[in-house]
Amino acid sequence: MAKLPVLSGYKIVKALEKEGFKIVGRKGSHIRLKKKSNDETFIVIVPDHPEITPGTLLSIIRQSGMKKDEFLKLFEK
Repeated sequence: MAKLPVLSGYKIVKALEKEGFKIVGRKGSHIRLKKKSNDETFIVIVPDHPEITPGTLLSIIRQSGMKKDEFLKLFEK
């Protein structure tokens, strides 16, 4: 299993926006994004920090409804 990269909250938000998520709110340093698909609504909370810990990153991936590999491909360029 590949090691998770160190990402900033800003980079994660930008990648999720490319996947159809929209920013719907902010409270302090946490950004709330939302995406509606046919039968589901995904809400993701992303801390706007310079470095996101691996556990928090895994939680963001779960909240987004994406598989780990799908999510990590957003950052391959």
